[in-house]
Amino acid sequence: MATDFPSEIRALRTTLESILKVSDLDDMRSEITGLSEQAVAPDLWDDPEKAQVVTSKLSHLQSELERLEKMSARVDDLEVLVELAEAENDADTLAEAENELRNVQKALGELEVRTLLSGEYDSREALVTIRSEAGGVDAADFAEMLLRMYMRWAERHSYKTEVYDTSYAEEAGLKSATFKVDAPYAYGTLSVEQGTHRLVRISPFDNQGRRQTSFAGVEVLPVVAETDHIDVPENDIRVDVYRSSGPGGQSVNTTDSAVRLTHIPTGIVVTCQNEKSQLQNKASAMRVLQAKLLEKARRDRQAELDALKNDGGSSWGSQMRSYVLHPYQMVKDLRTEHESGNPSAVFDGAIDEFLESGIRWRKTQEQNA
Repeated sequence: MATDFPSEIRALRTTLESILKVSDLDDMRSEITGLSEQAVAPDLWDDPEKAQVVTSKLSHLQSELERLEKMSARVDDLEVLVELAEAENDADTLAEAENELRNVQKALGELEVRTLLSGEYDSREALVTIRSEAGGVDAADFAEMLLRMYMRWAERHSYKTEVYDTSYAEEAGLKSATFKVDAPYAYGTLSVEQGTHRLVRISPFDNQGRRQTSFAGVEVLPVVAETDHIDVPENDIRVDVYRSSGPGGQSVNTTDSAVRLTHIPTGIVVTCQNEKSQLQNKASAMRVLQAKLLEKARRDRQAELDALKNDGGSSWGSQMRSYVLHPYQMVKDLRTEHESGNPSAVFDGAIDEFLESGIRWRKTQEQNA
């Protein structure tokens, strides 16, 4: 059946107009102008932390604006390509137009998902913690597989990551790991990953080759901003220092540089050991603690307003995705029903379709609530 190009292109333009309206390009350009002026101020780097915020936000906005402008140009170019192909009755050019149509539809779908991220903290960077749960050494190994999966996903998108803490299991894998993803809307995007992930496979640690089911938990928090006013009095924190641990060899730290912070009123405990100095580890641990306190305050506020319904995937501990490597190959999201028959690709960071379906599913849940 021949493609109805006029109808398809009209649909593309409707979707694009909706995206551009939500994105507000005029406001984006105005913000870029303001940040550009701050970025060239001679005293900008007198405050390195503020300078990093300004330059990072400017870079993110410029990339986003370029992405939107390029998409508009692609739709225009596609329409010209179709007109040329039909005028010349050129089958090869029509095939090229067909391929570009599908590529533009996919790219627009990704942009449309971004417009669904309208939560209070969705535009923030993300702090992700992975913990091994039931399943012994297989669960610890699974936690390490998930860590690599998210790192590869970030790498595919050229997103900067910073590992704050890794706690290695005795035999293999990880007890837990915490890392930051420095990218626009990282929190809104990755927050749909929160919950319990389940792995079914023939255990590489079982000499009898039996099938093993193991679990790992993923927690996603927004990075705290200066405007959040999370006040943490020193008297409310207990600071413990200890020797950093590692998988062995030269990576083991021989000084007491690792830091554990305990927030006494809530009992929240965070650790950081991946920096070289105790001061750096304490600063990183404080950022994680503030993020956890911010999230706790948000949840408490929503509970008081009865605005948060604890549907599947919205709380720590809810099983949300299954990775099956035996007796068949399948990764399936238990909320959206989205699935992939290529677990190797998923573990190598190909999770965008799962993220997009999760975001759309969450928006539908919110609208139906």
